Amino acid sequence: MSLAEATCGRPPHLAIFVSFSGQGGVERMLVNLLHGLLAEGVAVDLLLARARGPFVDQVPDGINRVHLKAGHTAWCVPELARYLRRTRPTALLAVKDRAIRGAIRARHLARVETRIVGRLGTNLDASLAYQPAWQAALRRAPMKRVYRHVDAIIAVSDGVAADTHSVTGLPFERIRVVRNPVITDTLRHQADGPSPHPWLDDDVMPVVVGMGRLTEQKDFDTLIRAFSELRHQTPCRLVIFGDGPRHDALVDLIQTLDLDDCVTLAGFVDNPAAALARADLFVLSSRWEGSPNVLTEAMALGTPVVATDCPSGPREILADGRYGTLVPVRDTAVLARAMHNTLKAPLAADDIRSAVSAYEVATATRGYLSVLLNGG
Repeated sequence: MSLAEATCGRPPHLAIFVSFSGQGGVERMLVNLLHGLLAEGVAVDLLLARARGPFVDQVPDGINRVHLKAGHTAWCVPELARYLRRTRPTALLAVKDRAIRGAIRARHLARVETRIVGRLGTNLDASLAYQPAWQAALRRAPMKRVYRHVDAIIAVSDGVAADTHSVTGLPFERIRVVRNPVITDTLRHQADGPSPHPWLDDDVMPVVVGMGRLTEQKDFDTLIRAFSELRHQTPCRLVIFGDGPRHDALVDLIQTLDLDDCVTLAGFVDNPAAALARADLFVLSSRWEGSPNVLTEAMALGTPVVATDCPSGPREILADGRYGTLVPVRDTAVLARAMHNTLKAPLAADDIRSAVSAYEVATATRGYLSVLLNGG
């Protein structure tokens, strides 16, 4: 008997309200969770405010897709209310802040008792620190007012849980930490796929990999500057996978530092596991995170890692630095030294893999179900 049947006495019917709007870790995490829910025998309606990006086609066939016509999370409340009134799912999981607020308003309009659980995946205080004070205040105010009506929040890390408590005022007993469903049965099979860049198959010199949206948050500027210092100590190459608004600025930085022959921006990669498994070192250079999936994936494949000690997630995943060096955010010199030391004396792959067992899809899925179905 599955956890869902054991908890409810019957197969539950869940709804998930989300916007698929890009190439980020949220969409990838959700696809993994959907596979996990199907394996548990759960009927799922995927309520899509938007359906864009490469992960839409990866939604498993057993999931019932419901395309909301409004086309934006903030405009979907009336449609969502009609869905709740008509279908009355056992529980609804709302992914990200705007979806959570919309789900609460929709339940009020529908006058139903569907359990609403929100999922938050980033450290809001840290991200708002880079915005004007008035914008940060406008973002926080509705969260304090609306979140008191949510039944529970799933936070992806202890740091996100503490941040959620601070920002929303929700008591900790209504905030549950469930690790992201990152490690799938197919991850290692994907790692054996074709190499996404020729440098990764060239044994002439070590290759450092960075991966993520080319945004201020990921701070690839610091990674590139640190790599420039690393090159003075050891011959190596840097490949950064991802697309985003800082592409041109990063190209300019690479040219300014005269790194064209050893640093490349390789664009979005369909199979990140194939890149991570071939890397000699993966570096997470972010200014803030929630629980960085790509760091977890790299470790699941046994790849040595270095990460910024940003709020939040890396310190938890790396067990206070036991499984990879933690460095201060935006500290070029310290990052360069950590990269050099890790390339020179990497941890054993089996030790690195052992650190992330809590991120297995089956384990994470059961954590989600426990919160969605009975508040555990």
